[in-house]
Amino acid sequence: MEETVKQRILTGDRPTGKLHIGHWVGSLKNRVRLQEGYECFFLVADLHSLTTQYEHVEAVRENIRGLILDYLSVGINPKKSIVYLQSMIPEVTELFTILSMLVSVPRLQRVPTLKEAVKNFRLDTASLGLLAYPVLQAADILMVRAHLVPVGEDQASHLEVTREIARRFNQLYRPIFPIPDILTGEGAVLPGIDGKAKMSKSLDNAIFLSDDRETVTVKVNRMFTDPTRIHATDPGHVEGNPVFVYHDAFNPDVEEVQEMKDRYRKGTIGDVEVKARLAEVLNGFLDPLRERRAYFSRQKHIVGETLEQGTRVARAEAKKTLELVKKAMGLNFFQDAA
Repeated sequence: MEETVKQRILTGDRPTGKLHIGHWVGSLKNRVRLQEGYECFFLVADLHSLTTQYEHVEAVRENIRGLILDYLSVGINPKKSIVYLQSMIPEVTELFTILSMLVSVPRLQRVPTLKEAVKNFRLDTASLGLLAYPVLQAADILMVRAHLVPVGEDQASHLEVTREIARRFNQLYRPIFPIPDILTGEGAVLPGIDGKAKMSKSLDNAIFLSDDRETVTVKVNRMFTDPTRIHATDPGHVEGNPVFVYHDAFNPDVEEVQEMKDRYRKGTIGDVEVKARLAEVLNGFLDPLRERRAYFSRQKHIVGETLEQGTRVARAEAKKTLELVKKAMGLNFFQDAA
């Protein structure tokens, strides 16, 4: 009986800080599911983190440890998925150099997230590394010859650069790279506790996966709700209200959520009661993650072993890809001459 070949997925995170419940809703929940049916490569993108943290490199190492513990606590399984460290794959920077010849500076300047990054990180201008971020991302994806890339809307423009580069290489030389597709199904964006459109570790408006019970309760109690509601007996707005967005995302009791919404609209339930229930729900969700994180934290070598094992597999794939690339381009002179 012929064995079915799994499609390959590449996604990952920059180690720039702790992961939060918005990451769970937006991507981690999906990754845990995907690892059951796909060959998943999960990239710890430490080189990418240098595009905005090049002055604070000392924090990256600790962030890597925290990121791996976050992965393990939510259920990413190194026995099922390949978790690897970008900077330990030297072939990716060589492929990045080659691919950078296939895209123009004006094309990269049109990537929408470039101006956003310059603004968000209060940079005077974009560094060459930040400008070329989508090309390094393309090297990551094409290095493992991924078929699918789970991305949110903010990263879709980057994947289009990858697709353009892959097509150009395949046309110029030889069809080596699959043209990666966006894998839809990523969760909704979770608003910050301050009511801003997106939860973000850099905006100090996040509930982290590693927060303890008391911290979660304090953060929920200071959450933004309905600014037009002065008294608990005033009719309130449910749509766009972060407290109810969180209930929809995490509270498994749909009937309870609907009842609270109805009462909120009528002014028969106050923010205090709704938030108290939300704190219970979030802590109930996070408790098993806390237990797993504590378990893995006690295993002193787990982070290093996870990365070493995954990086070994990823680098083997990287070497295969680079060999194919050089052969297609005629850059394998010494192999031909042997």
